Amino acid sequence: MKLSIVQGNNHSLHSSDVNVVIDVIRAFTVSHLAFLKGAEKIILVGTEDEAFALKKSHRHFLLSGEIKGLPIPGFDLSNSPKEMLMKKVGGKTLVQKTTNGVAAALHSLCTKYLLVTGFTNAKTTAQYVKKICESLSGTPQVNLIASHPTGDDDLACAQYMEQILLENEAPPLSQITARIKSSHVAEKFFDKENRFFDPDDILLCIQQWDESFVMQVNPDGRFPVIERKEIK
Repeated sequence: MKLSIVQGNNHSLHSSDVNVVIDVIRAFTVSHLAFLKGAEKIILVGTEDEAFALKKSHRHFLLSGEIKGLPIPGFDLSNSPKEMLMKKVGGKTLVQKTTNGVAAALHSLCTKYLLVTGFTNAKTTAQYVKKICESLSGTPQVNLIASHPTGDDDLACAQYMEQILLENEAPPLSQITARIKSSHVAEKFFDKENRFFDPDDILLCIQQWDESFVMQVNPDGRFPVIERKEIK
């Protein structure tokens, strides 16, 4: 395969075979936990207005997201993994709007397969991408998109997945989690005077679960939708 790592949320990519958008802190960790708790699907939107319009038409939808890391007034959920763990979302449809992860996913639709992940599902996702590439002819183009423009958290996860995909010896998980915790993106979560950010969120973001599914984006319809894709 031909493998590239791209950093940022506002990129312009050529057509590819597989794009994987990574948001460790915190969007796609939240998405992963939502599916683990039984959520049905997650609709991706670029603006608050789009989210509120969907809520108006579908009162049972739950709005989840942030602007510059902070909760959005009128949304049902912020972008907190800890909050997601405490919320009943079984059978629910979520609508997600975030600064980096969702924005990057919306800029990554020009591909045959689009997946999203945090670190929690990175190994499972990388192994699934390998299977996809084995089924394709030629030399598949794979882009790993570290959605935070400057954060080492997403970049560390992308480089970890790169090693799995290239079948190299991956660095110790402790090294990856240390980079995530020490990234400038994580700093505010450990600032005791910053009441808007909970350090427990970071502790959830650096866990890894071996699960039987990945998060694949269905681009059909008015809005892209993250679906739980069961794998064997």
